[in-house]
Amino acid sequence: MMDQAQSLRQLVAGQNRVINESGEHSARIITVCSGKGGVGKSNFTLNFALSLKSLGKKVLLFDADIGMANLDVLMGVTPTYNLYHLLGREAGIEQIIQIGPEHLPFIAGGSGMEELFSLSESDLNYFTSQISAVADDMDFILFDTGAGLSKETMKFIASADDCLVVTTPEPTAITDAYALMKVVHKSHPHVPFKLIVNQAFDTREADATSEKIRMAAQRFLQLDIPFLGYITSDTHVVQAVKRQIPFTMAYPNSVAAKDVRRLTLQYLSSQRPPAPAGPQGIKGFISKWLRRK
Repeated sequence: MMDQAQSLRQLVAGQNRVINESGEHSARIITVCSGKGGVGKSNFTLNFALSLKSLGKKVLLFDADIGMANLDVLMGVTPTYNLYHLLGREAGIEQIIQIGPEHLPFIAGGSGMEELFSLSESDLNYFTSQISAVADDMDFILFDTGAGLSKETMKFIASADDCLVVTTPEPTAITDAYALMKVVHKSHPHVPFKLIVNQAFDTREADATSEKIRMAAQRFLQLDIPFLGYITSDTHVVQAVKRQIPFTMAYPNSVAAKDVRRLTLQYLSSQRPPAPAGPQGIKGFISKWLRRK
């Protein structure tokens, strides 16, 4: 069996051949956020990434939660390296990118995230070149951010091509999701939000939840927020978390898994090119995200 680094090198090499033959390519940068914790944001991000991959998309998953990184736990994977080792130049990009279920490449978060915001110019250029070596050849790069709205999360959201906001029908989750979008929109009116309702009892509850947020955004922010879809509350999700297997893999015929697949197709069909002033691929994203200006 080939080791992880060898597997990744072959993956990247194959992608490079496609890119070089097809011309310029720019990965779409997606941040996934929530107004509060406990809404299933990370679980959604993981299964959304796997759903994109199942449709033939090249996806890189980045655990960008500084305080509570847990994507590796949801996958049942113990990372050998994380971002800290890259920043300390103890390991290269091929080593810190771990391989999850269905050969999903991901970068473990936690240690190293805070250091990103105080890099020297030389270290920042090194980080950009390392990440670009792989990320520029991806179709999508998903950043699972921390819950709530820290200054770090604000930078992620403002720099990305899309921001998926995950909420639930709980009143506090609805209020916090709207508050997050309100604060971000005030400083960065260009951010393209898309709304996802998780843990909905049925279609009616999901529609009612999304309508509350969308109507408030239209009335007070003059902002039209597309409703991307919902995921039904499903006991299979809890069982999959306990097993540390993504629910789209553990229970592919479950209601929640079917909802994620439907939502993924809806996302792909609703894509729009980034605004000219927006980030262009991972280099543009990092420039906006971490540059001092």
